[in-house]
Amino acid sequence: MGNNKSTVSGRYIFLVGIGSFIIAIIFTLFSEIFASKLNNLILSFVFLIIIITINILADLVGTAVTAASHAPFNAKAAKRVKGAPQGLLLIKNADRVANIANDIIGDITTTVSGALGISIVVQIMRVGPRFDQFWLNVLLTALISVLIVTGKAAGKKVSLSHPDEIIFFVGTVLAKIESVTGYNFFQKQKVPKNKQKVGKQ
Repeated sequence: MGNNKSTVSGRYIFLVGIGSFIIAIIFTLFSEIFASKLNNLILSFVFLIIIITINILADLVGTAVTAASHAPFNAKAAKRVKGAPQGLLLIKNADRVANIANDIIGDITTTVSGALGISIVVQIMRVGPRFDQFWLNVLLTALISVLIVTGKAAGKKVSLSHPDEIIFFVGTVLAKIESVTGYNFFQKQKVPKNKQKVGKQ
């Protein structure tokens, strides 16, 4: 079973609030650039799909981390398997990881996808003014909802069936990022080069 002990503190909640505000601004700016500034319907749809995909993947990771087990990661970490220590840290901080993935990223991308959908409707109206804007809004909103809900449902099935594999994959990705940048996502400090070499063995 996953880690049940909460690692959430008052400071963390405050930082999450600030971080969510900044991330929401960044996502909204990107959606505004793609939808309004570029004024390209195809690119707007592509960006919408990307946002929805991020939403689904974040939910998949957030669900998997709460279901993953310490045991296989402890064994792999003892053997110095690359990505295992990072995966173990993800599980130990499961509540934070789930909060960031499911709540912060999930909620923000859902909001942005809705706003992007409105921008797409406006663009369609410019191309084909004969369309009824009300029904376009309804249909596109329904389509976005179906994609997100269906994607999350499928993602939960996968994440609950293979939580350890998913978290190990994420841990491996984090390990590669750490080896390139030297940044430790959990300790917020540079990773010593000798530890990077050990992790690669």
